Amino acid sequence: MTAREMTVPVPTVAGTTTAGQAGLDPDWARQVRRLLRERDAVLLAHNYQDPRIQDVADHVGDSLALSRIAAGSDASTIVFAGVHFMAETAKILAPDRTVLIPDAAAGCSLADTITADQLRAWKAEHPGAVVVAYVNTTAEVKAESDVCCTSSNAVDVVRSLPAESDVLFLPDQFLGSHVRRVTGRQNMHVWMGECHVHAGISATHLRERVAAEPEAEVLIHPECGCATPAMWLTSVGDLPAQRTHVLSTGGMLEHARRTSATKVLVATEVGMLHQLRKANPGTVFEPVNERAVCRYMKMITPEKLLRCLREGVDEVTVDPQVAARARQAVERMIAIGTPAAGGE
Repeated sequence: MTAREMTVPVPTVAGTTTAGQAGLDPDWARQVRRLLRERDAVLLAHNYQDPRIQDVADHVGDSLALSRIAAGSDASTIVFAGVHFMAETAKILAPDRTVLIPDAAAGCSLADTITADQLRAWKAEHPGAVVVAYVNTTAEVKAESDVCCTSSNAVDVVRSLPAESDVLFLPDQFLGSHVRRVTGRQNMHVWMGECHVHAGISATHLRERVAAEPEAEVLIHPECGCATPAMWLTSVGDLPAQRTHVLSTGGMLEHARRTSATKVLVATEVGMLHQLRKANPGTVFEPVNERAVCRYMKMITPEKLLRCLREGVDEVTVDPQVAARARQAVERMIAIGTPAAGGE
């Protein structure tokens, strides 16, 4: 899939939509909470989810932070409102729990850019290289990797590796380019994958929005196609260097809580705006590209969430041997250190 295929209508993200306005039973949220109690379940919602689902969830955040919450939860069932690899990661870290996702078909264009077979072939071309896998990958790919990373700690993970070792960084080319630029590491090979949503937030979009709002702060996710060009644009004065920040979703939320800016332009999936606006109602948060909508994230609907809780579907399983190897890669990352603002 390419950025040109990003044609999903933009949902309401201001946080004012109610279940009744959406055509749902006005008692929808109460039903969800009741069913969660009956199932002894915890509901985890990713930052890019429908705001109604975010508001009814027990925890909202990035995929790794939510998976770590799942691992530490006493609930016997984990309901993950996110895409499939995220629910897999929760199962990897909490193998003794039942993990449900409201729609098992909710995939990820970035995770789909590399398979375990492709990674094995790439490793064969670079014997002895250290494999660093972004958490936005399948369990099978994590199992073939040496260490995982998030967008907030990818630089620290790569810096922790022996300088003489080749590094295979996957699957996101934009995050990989950002890490290579920051670390200056020349023996780092980057897989040419991309998230179709973030790839569609271009330097052209960024330049146009900043030109229209010259006093605004700018927050850019490192998966974005505009992330590396943004650094050049700041160096030549086309972007405000002091007000432009490349941050993970967790980092964006921390920044939102601190900022006193009147307006902030945000380069990531538009679902993130809901949490930013809740964190700081006094600042106006607007998308750099209003069409940056992940249709896979939006496959998780309030109706499907209710069905998931009523029927116990769809359950996510991971082969125990695959899970054990994948867990090692995640635990190595955690041992290196995961910033509090962490995540993708």
